[in-house]
Amino acid sequence: MASSSDSSCYTVVFESSAEYPSASELRSALEKGSDEVKIDTLRKIIISTINGNPQPTLMMPVIQFVMPSRNKQLKKLLHFYWEVCPKYDENGKLKQEMILVVNAIRNDLQHPNEYIRGATLRFLQKIAKDQELLEPLIPTCRACLEHRHSYVRKNAVFALYSIYREFEHLIPDAAELMYTFLIAESDSSCKRNAFVFLAHCAMPKAVEYILSIYDSIGTLDEALQMSIIEVIRLDCKNDSTHRSRYIRCIFELLNASSHAVKYEAATTLTTLTQNPAAVKAAAASFISLVIKESDNNVKLIVLDRLDNLRSKHGQVIDGLIMDVLQVLSSADMEVRRKAISIVLSMTSSRNVEEVVLFLKKQLQKTQEADFEKAPEYRQLLIQSIHVTAIKFSEVAASVVHALMEFLGDSNNPSALDVVAFVREVVEKFPHLRSTICEKLISTLSEIKSGKVFRGVLWILGEYVESVADIHSTMREVRKVIGEIPILASEQRLLDEAGGDGEEESEKPKTEGSSRPKVLADGTYATETAYTSTSAARLEAVKAAAKPPLRTLILGGDFFTGAVLASALTKLVLRFDKASQDQVASNMLRAESMLIMTSIIRVGQSKFVTVQIDEDSNERIMTCIQTLSDLESQPAVQEMYLEDTKTAFTKMLGAQEKRAAEKKDAETAKAVTVQVDDLLSFRQFSKRTADEAIDYDEDVGRATGSAEVQEDFMSNLSRISQLTGFSDPIYAEAYVKMHGFDILLDVLLVNQTGNTLQNLCLDFATLGDLKIVERPAVYTIAPHGFQSIKATIKVSSTETGVIFGSILWEGPNMSEACVILNDIHIDIMDYIKPAYCNEAQFRSMWTEFEWENRVNVNNPMSDPREYLKHVMKATNMSCLTPEGATSGECDFLSANMYARSLFGEDALANLSVERTENGTITGHVRIRSKTQGIALSLGDRITMGKFACMLPPMNLRVADDAVLLAQKDSKPLSV
Repeated sequence: MASSSDSSCYTVVFESSAEYPSASELRSALEKGSDEVKIDTLRKIIISTINGNPQPTLMMPVIQFVMPSRNKQLKKLLHFYWEVCPKYDENGKLKQEMILVVNAIRNDLQHPNEYIRGATLRFLQKIAKDQELLEPLIPTCRACLEHRHSYVRKNAVFALYSIYREFEHLIPDAAELMYTFLIAESDSSCKRNAFVFLAHCAMPKAVEYILSIYDSIGTLDEALQMSIIEVIRLDCKNDSTHRSRYIRCIFELLNASSHAVKYEAATTLTTLTQNPAAVKAAAASFISLVIKESDNNVKLIVLDRLDNLRSKHGQVIDGLIMDVLQVLSSADMEVRRKAISIVLSMTSSRNVEEVVLFLKKQLQKTQEADFEKAPEYRQLLIQSIHVTAIKFSEVAASVVHALMEFLGDSNNPSALDVVAFVREVVEKFPHLRSTICEKLISTLSEIKSGKVFRGVLWILGEYVESVADIHSTMREVRKVIGEIPILASEQRLLDEAGGDGEEESEKPKTEGSSRPKVLADGTYATETAYTSTSAARLEAVKAAAKPPLRTLILGGDFFTGAVLASALTKLVLRFDKASQDQVASNMLRAESMLIMTSIIRVGQSKFVTVQIDEDSNERIMTCIQTLSDLESQPAVQEMYLEDTKTAFTKMLGAQEKRAAEKKDAETAKAVTVQVDDLLSFRQFSKRTADEAIDYDEDVGRATGSAEVQEDFMSNLSRISQLTGFSDPIYAEAYVKMHGFDILLDVLLVNQTGNTLQNLCLDFATLGDLKIVERPAVYTIAPHGFQSIKATIKVSSTETGVIFGSILWEGPNMSEACVILNDIHIDIMDYIKPAYCNEAQFRSMWTEFEWENRVNVNNPMSDPREYLKHVMKATNMSCLTPEGATSGECDFLSANMYARSLFGEDALANLSVERTENGTITGHVRIRSKTQGIALSLGDRITMGKFACMLPPMNLRVADDAVLLAQKDSKPLSV
């Protein structure tokens, strides 16, 4: 007997009640209509049955007028109908009409058409839980095993398999039946189905069959080979005596033509044995799969498996590193990135030269015009060579000069990676400094980027030491900055172009539009265009070809100008110490001061895009003052020549320390068993191979059935009271977050002495929440209990509210109602700490348009404690290094980052200071792409009584407001 509680769950299909025909109309259509009309009518009946309106009175007309039809589409729809229609009466007994249905199914199982037989056998798999229906059909199903067509035989095997799983006593000789069928069968799909059935009902028989065909396993069909590998894996869980033969069999399957078989064989082999030859063969098979497979997702999965194998058997497979490098021929960047990470972890002093040589060849290929994704790949290769050269100093000298060829690369990130690499090499390997500096000096004229210029100038200022190198550096600086003074030379160019340098002397030509324009605020304005010959000549002078560093300074990059001033100051100070030629020292100092003064003057002129900023101006003036008082301030000289280099050395040491700590944390083995823990027999089992893959456990984890249960107090904290104790119905809900769903377990208590009929719990939501189930109707006895479960889908990290009411029939059929308290969803369950690099943070900070500014005024006295408090309240991680926030200081600025389960990024910048009263003031700026997450995180900070919050505003609107305020010369109040 099948009860309604364990019936299958079907898709709810929409049906329009306005157009739905009555039962008599449906009966008439079934009785008198053509096959097309019957198909349409039966489809309507099936949809109605699925949606909860079974219409049992139509079963007999279906049997009378549809079942005798020979139309194949009607037969297929009939199978759907028998699957969903109610087959049992109110007492749980099989309806009498189903006897006719069983007879019709038996006739179809004996039909001469193999398609009808096969389709009917497939239908039997859907009703495998109805024993009374299936029992008379068993002999006919067994007879189908001997049918001439393989389509019928393979479906007959799975039909018997489905029946056997539910009711083993109906097929007591299943093992012998399938073994005999396997021996005589020739079709590969039939053999595979029968073997799966045999392995389920009698594992020893399946093992016996494997041993009987042991020598021909390599020639079998792919599906059957996969099933054999699965049986081998299951049998070896029980310490099989055939393990050695299985290993030889799996070795043969590593050479199979099917990629799926090769992958499963390699995975299974590592679970059967830890023999180095077997591990190496499995790794070689994985590498071959990655190279030959076309699907990038498969490549990534196999590379993950290879990486896992490397972490356990690193020394065994290190010899295959050159084979792994062949994976870089893939066009997908994710595959290349994963392969590079594996290669870097496999690199050792024995193979580092071969690896670096291969990477250098790949780097040269990226310069070809038709190379796919060349900039990204070039940056990845440069970063990889950087890591390798720092780790293995013997190859640093061979790669550093090759990488410096890319300092003038138009792809700015690649050139920046090269600068970072050169800066680290020149500090860690002193014997390479002179050659590296010579190469940097010669490549100054090829550099185009301001960031690259700053890095190279810093290196030259710190590490150029000989008098000859200082002279050559100054020569190259003159070339890249052009004629000095800059302002005078630019003015001369303007004069030569025909202008006199005074725009006021020429009267501009004015052209006015004939019609007024309507502005955004509704006022009128006249559009006027000014044209000036002098302005046009000035633009022509600005657009003329100039040396690279001069172009950057005239373009407004005065930060690079300040770095140039600092580098020149260091060179002059070092030259003064190294050389006894006072005249040459004074000439070098005068030239450097002239360059610095020229940068400041041109920064205040009309020839630059933007005026020089105060910071750069002050820094360059400090350098000029240092050079003017060359002899009198030894402390300043020490700061320029020693302190900056010492700070960089400390920074590298801190990076190495963090990397070492991270590596130790990854390699450290956690203690899983304490000495006083209870011992289980599993602890004494010897692990002779890698952990086997248990697919049943994986399914359990995926469905959540294997989750660790929460403790009682944790469950109590998630209970929300929905009604009062004096209400007729008391209700409380246990709110459980599960992935992207919110599960509500509502307990209703009838506190009256009356039976509450037609009670309905109706929920509604605010925010990006969606209720899944339709409300059901219940009847609760006096002082009775009712538990109701509801599922709500969450689609974004926005503060959501669930509200609702309870409705029921009161006395005299009147409607009674209780309004429920609101349930506020805590978004912190969906926000997790995450990490990104500085470039990604800056890019997202510029891109995101929603900002929530929270003003801080907190009695806490330690800014770092306040930072930890905010991180805990918002589930955000701190991106600012710990070294940057350490030490005694009254100011603190830190960047934070988090990511939601829905892929939404949240950025935050904390800027606070400690006042004289010992309190903390400042602000927290939260930015995100959507308004919801910015509001929600701001609410979390505000609820902690940290601050008062300004409403979030769209940055685009704010920018427009700033422009309008500047136009009207009025301050913008925010």
